[in-house]
Amino acid sequence: MIKNIVFDVGNVLVDYDPEKFMIGLGFDEKTREAVNGAIFHNKLWDEADRGVMSWDELVEGFVAQSPAYEQEIRKAAMQSGDTVELMPYAVEWVKSLKEQGYHLYILSNYGEYTFEHSKHKMEFLPYMDGTLFSYTCKMAKPDLEIYQYLCDKFGLKPEESVFLDDRLENVEVARSAGLHGIWFKDYEQSGKELQELCIKTSKY
Repeated sequence: MIKNIVFDVGNVLVDYDPEKFMIGLGFDEKTREAVNGAIFHNKLWDEADRGVMSWDELVEGFVAQSPAYEQEIRKAAMQSGDTVELMPYAVEWVKSLKEQGYHLYILSNYGEYTFEHSKHKMEFLPYMDGTLFSYTCKMAKPDLEIYQYLCDKFGLKPEESVFLDDRLENVEVARSAGLHGIWFKDYEQSGKELQELCIKTSKY
């Protein structure tokens, strides 16, 4: 029986769209390509998720990737919390599941600076029984250890838990850790799969 539902955040409960964000900053295509490579497609962005470098160190690393665009890189980095916007269905979906008696959790790769500057948009947080943002534990998906840490931290039985993520690799590792997994493609598809899984497992 499914008792616990674990959500990824980016592109599941919030829309994560660096390209749209940079267009909003007025960057032309060439600038967007440079800033994207320096920040959002930089391996250092993963280090931000792991919480192993200070924000100042990270920003200097971003700039070093493409120093000709230093001003634009610093501007985008400092406003990186605006790369996310709340999904229109997120709050009602989470609230509905909570009212049905499920325990709700978050497991998300997230850097501390970006989290602190975007958490005000996460209106679903009050409905969560627990949250694990990667920077707080110095681990990140798809490391197997972070799924095990999640279960240990909140006392979850993997067989009673389902994890939803927009990246298949993350879902597959969750399954290898014993959790059920749903590859999130859109709200309608995932909501249907979640309902079917909960009905199926309730028979056992």
